[in-house]
Amino acid sequence: MVEKQNQNPENPYLTRTQVLVAMGVTALALWIVAKLWLELGQVSLLSWRLHGKDFLIGIGLGLTITGFSGLAYQYWNAYRKSADYYLQIVLKPLVLPDLLWLGLLPGLSEELLFRGVMLPAFGMDNFAVIASSICFGILHYSGSHQWAYVMWATAVGVVLGYSALLSGNLMVPIVAHILTNLLSSYMWKFVQAKGV
Repeated sequence: MVEKQNQNPENPYLTRTQVLVAMGVTALALWIVAKLWLELGQVSLLSWRLHGKDFLIGIGLGLTITGFSGLAYQYWNAYRKSADYYLQIVLKPLVLPDLLWLGLLPGLSEELLFRGVMLPAFGMDNFAVIASSICFGILHYSGSHQWAYVMWATAVGVVLGYSALLSGNLMVPIVAHILTNLLSSYMWKFVQAKGV
């Protein structure tokens, strides 16, 4: 089956294959950066363990972030426009089973680098949370029209950073990030399908 590619400067839509490859390449690149930083920077990875209480905290945090994201989407016009632009490019070509990859790949690779490596490397303190969150926000930058999305990603980075810092368990932000991506993307696809 040949995928149609409708691209122009205003709507640079990607094909399903391009989005999936980009997600995989980005996840691999982040993993490589994290691995090199651990090896060359003599940094210890923030511990991660599957602990029932921390898993539930991650679920609660993911639900909370998703809820606030929905409110921001509904009431903050600049964020809605920014998110729609980004999500049209990333989500529109994907089918529902692909959204599992959208949850897992960024949830694991981004948390590994930004919370798992950067927090310990920057000192496991307030500065580390802010610095890693700004880097996380910048990762979501794709043009000056995306400033609201970058601000939102930075704020989410702060929440995820403090969840890792306070729990001492990288699993908390991993679970929250995966769940947030899954729920947000499924809800966006659902709303788009309904034409709401």
